[in-house]
Amino acid sequence: MEKTKNRNKLICKNKKARFDYQIDDVYEAGIVLTGTEVKSCRQGKANLKDSYARIKKGEVFLYDSHISPYSHAGHAQHEPLRTRKLLFHKREIKRLTGKTQERGYSFIPLAMYFRNGKVKVEMGLAQGKKKHDKRETIKKRDLDREMAAALKHRR
Repeated sequence: MEKTKNRNKLICKNKKARFDYQIDDVYEAGIVLTGTEVKSCRQGKANLKDSYARIKKGEVFLYDSHISPYSHAGHAQHEPLRTRKLLFHKREIKRLTGKTQERGYSFIPLAMYFRNGKVKVEMGLAQGKKKHDKRETIKKRDLDREMAAALKHRR
């Protein structure tokens, strides 16, 4: 498992999110987990692909995030795809409610990591990219690779 910039232990990353969406704002949130889910996260067995967040009755919930069952749990096992509550301040939820009701905005998880022993989720307020925007992203990434290879070869 990798470490992020602030000495946080990275559990998983949603790599597809930055390709499919234009990220406008980034938020950090706590997540309500059971004991077996936390232990499974410590083993790095989580996946944020195709997951998203919604605001219901003043609370934020994370849908379709997969945390694999813990191997040594016995009978007290958790459901891998259950809906999980995200912990935000009330003022942040009010701000997010207004922004997500705007046309085309989604609230998606970008990464899951440990910070000071607690599981945190990095959430992004994003707009979906069109097909031509994705092509531009691919072109830019290829040009950057070619430039880096040329600089490396030059040295």
